[in-house]
Amino acid sequence: MSKDLPQPQQSEEVDLGQLFKLIGNAFNNLFRFIGSIFNKLFLAFVWLVFFVRKHVLKLVIAGVVGVVLGIVLEKTSEPVYKSYITLKQNYDTGENLYNDINYYKNLVKQEDISTLENVLGIRTVEAESILDFQIEPAISENQKIKEFDDYLQTLDTALAKTVEYKTFLKNTNDYSHQYQQITIKAKERNNFKTVFDRIINNINSNAYFKREQEKDLIELKKQASAISKSLIKSDTLLAVYQKAIVKSAENNNDFQAQITIERGNKSSTKEFDLYTKDLELRQELVEIEREIADKEHVIEVTSSKQDSGTIDNKKEFLGKSISPKKYYALILTILTFIALLTMNFVKFLEGYKDKI
Repeated sequence: MSKDLPQPQQSEEVDLGQLFKLIGNAFNNLFRFIGSIFNKLFLAFVWLVFFVRKHVLKLVIAGVVGVVLGIVLEKTSEPVYKSYITLKQNYDTGENLYNDINYYKNLVKQEDISTLENVLGIRTVEAESILDFQIEPAISENQKIKEFDDYLQTLDTALAKTVEYKTFLKNTNDYSHQYQQITIKAKERNNFKTVFDRIINNINSNAYFKREQEKDLIELKKQASAISKSLIKSDTLLAVYQKAIVKSAENNNDFQAQITIERGNKSSTKEFDLYTKDLELRQELVEIEREIADKEHVIEVTSSKQDSGTIDNKKEFLGKSISPKKYYALILTILTFIALLTMNFVKFLEGYKDKI
């Protein structure tokens, strides 16, 4: 019976050996699979290089034809005029503004000229000439970084460390930026100002924003009035102090009245405290008056190129504006490449036709 005791240990060693062997085979199969993928990708790349080399002349001809076609269309087609304005939002009008622009844009796409001329208050001829509306935030990368930094200042230190710049940009809507740029494209160049003015008036006349504007202006004017009254009292009190100093100096036969500020114990005279407070109030009054001036318009134009516009015949390709020559050259080259690739694939399938 004692000879039978070691057998379970030997069985366990055999099981562990088989387990390690299975794990090793699994890794080998995984590496072979990954290697086969890279091998097939390399072969596909080599095949593509030779395919392009074989048909390079056809692709070049397609590109040249595209350039010629772009030049011809650029010379013969009607010019497209583009004009834009940059707006400053003094209230949270962004979402409303974007909805309005998208509404006008859809009316143009649907060719609903009658509705477009009614909502914009323009003539039929002017409405028919409009080709497109666009809106985007007028903000640079540096300004986005500054907005991100300002946002972090409003958060708790521990929470601020968890917020990344990419996450901030992802969760920031385009319409939330204060400065926005509206662009209009049209066949004619004489109606831009009228359309822009109507877009701005539609926002400025919005009932909700007008109520918010009225409430803000009333509050700011009350603050300005209270500060002005405080300044009058401060000036009166300061004059009383000055008279008292002069009178005291005359009684003491002192020809020069001096106000001493003891910096060591951070104490000062009443006159100096009053003068410092007066300066603070005046600075606050200036800031309030500036805010009142800003709040007088819900949105306002900061820069414009709206009088006659500029010719813009560029085409959109993968989100970038390029000239018609480059656009048609790329389009014809890509279409030719796809056609040649399709013909080669069909020929490849025909090789298996007899084997089926």
